[in-house]
Amino acid sequence: MLGAIVVALVPAARPTVARSVAVGFAAGTLAVSVALAVSFDSGGDRYQFVEDHSWIAAFGARYTLGLDGIGLVLVLLTTVLTPLLLVTGWYDGSRVANYGSRRVSHTYMALILVVESMVLVSFLALDVLLFYIFFEAMLIPMYFLIGGFGGVHRTRAAVKFLLYNLFGGLVMLAAVIGLYVVTARPDGPFDGGTFDLRAIADAAASGGLGVDPTVLNALFLGFMFAFAIKAPLWPFHSWLPDAAVQSTPATAVLMMSVVDKVGTFAMLRFCLELFPGSSQTFAPWIITLAVIGIVYGAILAIGQTDMMRLIAYTSISHFGFIILGIFAMTGQSQAGATLYMVNHGISTAALFLIAGFLVSRRGSRAIADYGGVQKVAPVLAGTFLISGLATLSLPGLAPFVSEFLVLIGTFGRYGVAAIVAAGALVLSAIYILWLYQRVMTGPVREGNETVPDLVRRELAVVVPLIALLIVLGVYPKPALDVITPAVQSTIVDSSGGQR
Repeated sequence: MLGAIVVALVPAARPTVARSVAVGFAAGTLAVSVALAVSFDSGGDRYQFVEDHSWIAAFGARYTLGLDGIGLVLVLLTTVLTPLLLVTGWYDGSRVANYGSRRVSHTYMALILVVESMVLVSFLALDVLLFYIFFEAMLIPMYFLIGGFGGVHRTRAAVKFLLYNLFGGLVMLAAVIGLYVVTARPDGPFDGGTFDLRAIADAAASGGLGVDPTVLNALFLGFMFAFAIKAPLWPFHSWLPDAAVQSTPATAVLMMSVVDKVGTFAMLRFCLELFPGSSQTFAPWIITLAVIGIVYGAILAIGQTDMMRLIAYTSISHFGFIILGIFAMTGQSQAGATLYMVNHGISTAALFLIAGFLVSRRGSRAIADYGGVQKVAPVLAGTFLISGLATLSLPGLAPFVSEFLVLIGTFGRYGVAAIVAAGALVLSAIYILWLYQRVMTGPVREGNETVPDLVRRELAVVVPLIALLIVLGVYPKPALDVITPAVQSTIVDSSGGQR
């Protein structure tokens, strides 16, 4: 947040300085997150680097932050992607038409930094009310990023994004209030109401909340509804394709690779831990929706004629895999789902950004306008192929490991769901390979003869992403070593609903 303020204070006539300051603050945040990762003890306490301060004493709310293995890998994902997205969007602010202000670039960079800070607090929050406030507040800068810097229909897409997510947040607010009322009961386990995630989760795990299961089920659904929209889970997904297509590539990746992960993260952190019994009750239904989303997203991706919309629909399919792994509730499936959040963030960022570089050169998102690009821009085509193969989970690239863990972990409990999800992998091969064939191979179509290859600024963004896809595909152990202990604390026993 401090970085956003500093960027906003840079003189209007110095947009390059504002961009450099923004990248500098993002790089500094990355350095801090790397230092935390190095200091993190995977065999120590679950929550480390805990910061606890009084916040709203009258409600029992506290400013409490802490980091576990699940939060750590998502913090790293966020801090790695943000400086790359700032470099990607180096000129995006200055390209916005019909803006009279000379501070457009300042605003664009500052908004990205604001989103980053709010997402980081969401991954660290150990107070339910604190999480909710930042979960909702991040909608505002995202609304302005989509509506202020996107395509022709950006306003409509931004409003749709805001209405869907705001409605989900309002339902969650009712559930947050209900949870506080439950903890404030005179005969309850707490001395007054509390929003302390750890205290409520411990009481829920031991069956000490003493509340009718129907009430807990209603509260669970209130939280889950908001997270399902944010993720997004079918059928609450329809805001995503429009928002992704109308945004700048950097904003779209920020949304799909970072912001939407708050939804799936919260399913693990809040739904499963606060409501273990309800999570078990509704798991078969949620898994059914996840499998439908996997197949639905893949089928719609195959039928797209817009390159960016095709990639957006692939994310709906991949989020289905993540949610499937979460609610299969085995150690392998949840570790795979957590790792999938990271791997999907990297692979989607690579594919969407490279496609965005191509679209900015040609001026068209229509797949039919392309052909033979690999002959005139071989580096662009090669990196597009690698990121596309990662998206279809080719062995040796990062998403394969996480997808394999999800399917193996799910098969033991929900065999049919795992089989259907595995069958959808064929569909992913179709939409990625067919996209590459139509865009990159064959004779050079008219209008593509002068498409330039990736320049140094673009390579500075793409090369780290490709490197991460390869490294995590070959050696995922460091990530799994910090994820697994945290995941073990969230697993719900299928027989009793206890952790």
